[in-house]
Amino acid sequence: MRLSHIDRIRAIAVLCMVEVHTAAIIPPKGVSVGDPAAFVAAAFGGMAAPLFVMISGWGIYMSASRRMRSGLTGAGDWASWMVPRVALLASCQILVNLLLNADRGGRFEVNTPGVLTLLAIATILAPVLIRLGMKIRIGLILVLISSPLILGDASGLDWTWWDRVASDGISEWVSRLLWNGTYPAVPWMFYILLGTLVYDLSDSQTTRERIIVIGLISTAVTFLISEREGVSWALTEGDAILTFFPASPSFLVVSGTFALLAHRIMEGSESSGGKPWRGDSLSFLEPLGRITLTVYVLHFAVLGVVAYAMQGEPRLELFPAFAVTIGHTLIWIPLAKAHQEFIPEISLEGLLRKMNQSSR
Repeated sequence: MRLSHIDRIRAIAVLCMVEVHTAAIIPPKGVSVGDPAAFVAAAFGGMAAPLFVMISGWGIYMSASRRMRSGLTGAGDWASWMVPRVALLASCQILVNLLLNADRGGRFEVNTPGVLTLLAIATILAPVLIRLGMKIRIGLILVLISSPLILGDASGLDWTWWDRVASDGISEWVSRLLWNGTYPAVPWMFYILLGTLVYDLSDSQTTRERIIVIGLISTAVTFLISEREGVSWALTEGDAILTFFPASPSFLVVSGTFALLAHRIMEGSESSGGKPWRGDSLSFLEPLGRITLTVYVLHFAVLGVVAYAMQGEPRLELFPAFAVTIGHTLIWIPLAKAHQEFIPEISLEGLLRKMNQSSR
């Protein structure tokens, strides 16, 4: 049975990703880091990737769990499930890097690891994760929360964006993949493990709500620390309580809490046999939720053209930049609906299904 709220969450996550990536390519003139508009855009970005990774972790874990329950647990069975997924994710990461390449005004180098390589790592680890008890996974979550403190300077505390997306040789590429890139496995596997807990606790709403309450209390504490110490509460990078690059322990806790909260709200009573939040009124999001990987890759194709065209051009004023950003974000909703009505199998998701069928 397909859960409507999962498709809706996937849609919201990819829309937030589109919004923040578009805002990064088309930043409005005269908007500083401290501007409220910049804070709102950054908030969407801070929410987008954790939610996207958490719900992807939910899906990877669900698929692997179903495979184990069906008895397909031999090395060949796992290879037939894993290899197509890893190959597709890695290929799409390279494609994204080419579409928005730094040589053409973009933001990536060809060999930059990213969120899709993170999902590939999660796929490789899935046969192990489904065999780990919940207590062990909770222990790993706590380790990952503290891992930024353990890594220290190795995570690239003072690095710029271009330091994180560049790698000279295999050793640097591995380090970007595992601990100091844009979405390194340590600590970003935290969100994958969070997704596995959401799956296992699908029938325990009370437990999940208690975790959310603890997370919200922790979030309030980070506000208080920020005020007391006179340090910025949240910045993409730099001196702040919450930082995205590299992900700080506070960022992991706060963003993980809001990812869980978003899931719980959108879930409504569907897991217990009822309807998702707002019933059928948000069903228009579901077609987009079925092709998030396709949209994720395609929106970089659009942004790659825009980035190339805007090289050397002045920034747009606030209103035109805002209109373009919102327009490019929302256009994917009707496009996804049309896609699902007319060419549903022509997508990266459809390609993965065909690859799985041919490998059986």
